[in-house]
Amino acid sequence: MWRVLYNIGLLIATPIVVGLLLAKPRCRRGFLQRMGWQAHPSDKEQRDRPVVWVHAVSLGEAVAAAPLVKALRERHPELCYIVTTVTETGREAVEQRLAGVAEHRYAPLDFPWAVSGMVNRLRPSLYLFVETELWPNVLWTLNDRRIPTILVNGRLSSRSFDRQNRGAVRSFYRSVIRSITLCLMQADRDRQRIVALGADPSRVHTTGNIKFDQPLPAGEDGEASERRFGLNQSDRLILAGSTHAGEEEMLVAAYRRIVEADPSVVLMLAPRHIERVERVESMIRDAGFTVQRKSRIEQKGRGPRVVILDTRGELARAYREATVAFVGGTLVPVGGHNLLEPAAWGKPVLFGPYTDHCAEVATMLEEAGGGRRVRDVEELVRVCGEWLADPHARERVGGAARRVVSDNQGALQRTLDLIESCFNAIETSHRSLRPS
Repeated sequence: MWRVLYNIGLLIATPIVVGLLLAKPRCRRGFLQRMGWQAHPSDKEQRDRPVVWVHAVSLGEAVAAAPLVKALRERHPELCYIVTTVTETGREAVEQRLAGVAEHRYAPLDFPWAVSGMVNRLRPSLYLFVETELWPNVLWTLNDRRIPTILVNGRLSSRSFDRQNRGAVRSFYRSVIRSITLCLMQADRDRQRIVALGADPSRVHTTGNIKFDQPLPAGEDGEASERRFGLNQSDRLILAGSTHAGEEEMLVAAYRRIVEADPSVVLMLAPRHIERVERVESMIRDAGFTVQRKSRIEQKGRGPRVVILDTRGELARAYREATVAFVGGTLVPVGGHNLLEPAAWGKPVLFGPYTDHCAEVATMLEEAGGGRRVRDVEELVRVCGEWLADPHARERVGGAARRVVSDNQGALQRTLDLIESCFNAIETSHRSLRPS
């Protein structure tokens, strides 16, 4: 019943969905592929290897999935790996981090014809999806064809759980979740929540967060790296990563007060969505600051200024240059982004009150003394001022942040070990497809 009702609702919503996609420039690329109306050129090639399909919706999930896909490829080089994303930032992360390891496709929208078309073309033997990206028709279709499905690095935010754990909605999600072969969850909280929504407890495991196992990006020596970002040795950098509208204004307001006390401080903003760069640049100019785009830096800057990181794939590396790091999506009600990227470099980490998407990591950093939660501009100015004025405090906090990362590694290995249980099914499936 739920399947029928869901697909009727999708059909009714089709004109709205199509209109929204076409209205967003970043969603137009691959539109025909997303709708199931156009195959990828490589799909026409006859495959003689089983396919592992990995779905990572956006940048954060793609970055998290990359070491997992590489490790699987090392263990099973005989398999073909396809990684699908919804967003352009996700696509770019796959193409940058998994070149020669996996191929990229745009994920099909959850229309039955789009999903069936993708499954028919790929004929996957295993489906992995990252961080609870539940697409009902994908999971139902794969379940119908007895293709194992594994939720990797699963999490359920408080908002998502509250929304899904209500009456008829819970019944609907139960019908979806029960089709999943294995649920590998980040924390006990997530495990308890997905079981409450209907998952079979015997199929649910707490493996930890594979983002702790991200390798540090390869970097240049200090002087070359500083030059890349237009910095001088005397500059002290506050790097605000993955920022959103409303948040950047607060950060610039805080910077105005910080730089009055310490003119050596430079602010770098890395907007989560690069297409917003022009608006961010205009706002900074209106605030009276010199502004540079990283893509246009030709020489080192001088004095107080704001640098906009407008190039993709460089944020994790840029955190190395930070004196103090702030992670965005937390001063506005977005839910937060990857707190571990600056922590892995041993940087003191600041974040706002909205951390639902990274709640466990935020708590770990606070309890270990490796990060601080600030509620507003006043607290942002005060804590930044404390850390900028006291190098010993910065070193202590940064060291605690790095230990949070190192002490919680191992999720990738646990995840790989549990995924291995499904590889016998892959071999069996592939044998059945071979001509006799």
